[in-house]
Amino acid sequence: MNPAAREPLESDTAKLQQRNRELSILNAIAQALNAEVDLTQALHTALAQVAELLDLRTGWVWLISEETGQFYLAAAQALPPALENDPRRMDGASYCYCLDTYQSGDLEGAANVNVMACSRLDALVDGADGLRYHASIPLYAHGRQLGLLNVASADWRELSPDDLRLLYTVGDMLSIAVERARLFARSVQLGAVEERNRLAREIHDTLAQGLSAITLQLETAAALLESGADPARAQQAIDRALALTRANLDEARRSVLDLRAAPLEGCTLAEAVEALAQSAAEAAGLDLRFEATGGDQPLPLRVEVGLYRVAQEALNNVVRHAEAGQLAVSLTATPDAVRLVIEDDGRGFDAAAPQESRYGLTGMNERVRLLGGKLDLSTDPGAGTRVAVTVPLHEGSAAQ
Repeated sequence: MNPAAREPLESDTAKLQQRNRELSILNAIAQALNAEVDLTQALHTALAQVAELLDLRTGWVWLISEETGQFYLAAAQALPPALENDPRRMDGASYCYCLDTYQSGDLEGAANVNVMACSRLDALVDGADGLRYHASIPLYAHGRQLGLLNVASADWRELSPDDLRLLYTVGDMLSIAVERARLFARSVQLGAVEERNRLAREIHDTLAQGLSAITLQLETAAALLESGADPARAQQAIDRALALTRANLDEARRSVLDLRAAPLEGCTLAEAVEALAQSAAEAAGLDLRFEATGGDQPLPLRVEVGLYRVAQEALNNVVRHAEAGQLAVSLTATPDAVRLVIEDDGRGFDAAAPQESRYGLTGMNERVRLLGGKLDLSTDPGAGTRVAVTVPLHEGSAAQ
C-alpha cells in the first residue's frame, strides 16, 4: 500500500480506538452511577471510576446544599495528607478560588481548567504530595448550579481536548446522578411525612381514646368516693385506670420511637448541637467553645438523630455531674464520616466503676453501635471527661 494512503488509515484507526476508549469509560461510569440511588455512594463510585480510568489519582466533589445554599465536600478520593488530616481546609465555608470563580459564573471553557491553582494547597510544603493544580468541571442541572468536580494528579499533565471533553461528559452524567439521588431523597422525605401523618392519626385513635377512658374511670372513682359508696368499688375504677395508663404508656413509647427528633426539624445537625451546647453552657455557667466543620453537609436521618441524642445525653451529664468551668464541643463532617467530640474540664469519674454510675454511657454506646460507629471515652477522677464519637457515612469507610 502507498505510504501516503496508509497515513489517513492509521489516523482513522487511532481516532476509532480513542472513541472506543471514551465510550468504554463512559459506559463503566454510567453503570456505576445507575447502580446507586444513595448520593454519597454514587459520588464515591464515580470518583473511583474517574481516577482509575483517567489515571487521575486525586479528586473531590463539591455540592451546594439545598437547605443552606452553601458548599460542602460531598465526596473525596485519595486526598493528600495535608487535606485528609485537616478537615478545616476542605470546609466549604473557607476561601476557595475555584468555588468563588464558579459562583460568579466565570468558570467556562476548557482553557480555565488547565491552569487553575488550588488555593487550599497554597503555601503548603509538606503533605501536599506535589499537588498544586486541578481541573474543575462545573455541575449543572437545567441551568442551576449544583457544584464542582475537581480532579488532579501529582504528575500533572495538561489534559488533552479529548480528556477535557470526556470529563465534561462525566460532569453531565454526575449532575444527572445528583438530581436523581436528590429526587429519591425527596420521595423518601414525602414518605416520612406520610408516616408522621399516619402516626398522628394512630395517636388520635389510640392514645387520645385511651386517655379519655382513663379520665372516665377516675371520674367514676371520684364520684363513688364523694357519694360515700363502698370504697372497693372506687378502688376497682382506679385499678382499671391504672391498667389503661400502663397500656397507653407502652403505646406512647412505641409511637415516640417512630418519630424524628423534633429539635432537628428545620435545621442542620450542627445548628441543633450548637443550640444544645449553648443551653448546657448557660445552665451550668460554662465557658463554651463550639466548632463545626462541614456543617452544611446533609447527613442520613438516622445518623442525625443518633448523634443528636448522644450529644444531648453527654451534655446533660456535663451539666448535672461535671462541675466544670470549660466546655468544648466540635462536630466534623467529611464525605467518609462524622465526628462529635464533647470535652469538659470537670471532676471526671472512674470509667471502671459499676455500670449504674456511668451516667447513661451504656445508652450512648448502644446508639453509636447501632450506627456502626465507635465511642471513645477519656476520663479520670479530677481530670475532666472527653467523649468522642465517630460514625461512618458509607460502605467502605470505618470508624477509627
